[in-house]
Amino acid sequence: MDQAVREVASTCDLHGSEAEAAVTSGSDPRHSDPAGGGGPGTADGVAPTALDSRVTLRVNGTDHDLRLDHRVTLLDALRGHLALTGPKRGCDHGQCGACTVLVDGRRVNSCLLLAVAQDGAAVTTVEGLAAADGALHPLQEAFLRRDAFQCGFCTPGQLCSALGAIDEAASGHPSHVTPDGVLAEPGAVPLTAPEIRERMSGNLCRCGAYPRIVDAVKDVTDVTDVIE
Repeated sequence: MDQAVREVASTCDLHGSEAEAAVTSGSDPRHSDPAGGGGPGTADGVAPTALDSRVTLRVNGTDHDLRLDHRVTLLDALRGHLALTGPKRGCDHGQCGACTVLVDGRRVNSCLLLAVAQDGAAVTTVEGLAAADGALHPLQEAFLRRDAFQCGFCTPGQLCSALGAIDEAASGHPSHVTPDGVLAEPGAVPLTAPEIRERMSGNLCRCGAYPRIVDAVKDVTDVTDVIE
């Protein structure tokens, strides 16, 4: 079986409405991946071989039965087989965060995960953040309001990573910069600006929109810093 097609991420900028589209849907007008319907990822009723398996992924609330080569990453499955181009291929080594999605509520680098290992998992991409009626998630609205993006390439990963970071802090998980006094108290970790910067440090933005990204996350967590 052929390996999943791997695209090389473009380094060209997006502008204006194109960049805003990356915030709301993760779409990239420069290129797209082939749809999975009826394609190589579809569970077609043929028995799996030693090289592939049937996998069920619940992506953005919808179950997808796929037949995938064991070497296909979650990123390849989402982009190449389900045509969800929000998660981006940046470094392909788990170092830039452009491919970040949520798996069972936890943020992960989808370029590092084998899709067959996620059988039965619930996956959320940027395409699944808005409500069913099209209303944007509060974090998406904050990114737009704060202009927390420029080219938009990293924005889908930034959004998913920020949601994961917010949930981690709410669950009381500390970071490298969490003060000892906070660790001594049970409950949520306040997401101050230093906390946000540390927790989001795995998501790179080559356009340098970091200050606005921090502002956008603070807007939805409603934390006022005493010391920045």
